[in-house]
Amino acid sequence: MDSQHPHDHDHGHEHPHTHTHKNTKAVLNRLSRSIGHLSSVRGMVENGRDCSDVLIQLAAVRSEINSVCEVILRDHLDNCIVDAVKTGDAAEIEKLNEAITYLFKK
Repeated sequence: MDSQHPHDHDHGHEHPHTHTHKNTKAVLNRLSRSIGHLSSVRGMVENGRDCSDVLIQLAAVRSEINSVCEVILRDHLDNCIVDAVKTGDAAEIEKLNEAITYLFKK
């Protein structure tokens, strides 16, 4: 399931390229698994499970989320950013830089 949409909606700036997402289905599947896993961790906390076990499962959830971020970032670089460079859309590149800053904040 590919997702492609021209920017006829407002993101605070206009740019001529479209956003093409080739991995939408994979991302949605991974997010669904992560949500289920996180719900299980919530159940562990509610049931008073060992803190070490909860932390290990939270580390697994974090790894899953990082994996989703990587897929989205690669897709964005391979498609949207390549197109932004071709069309001279410096604002889109700056937006990516800002997103990367947030992504790697601890």
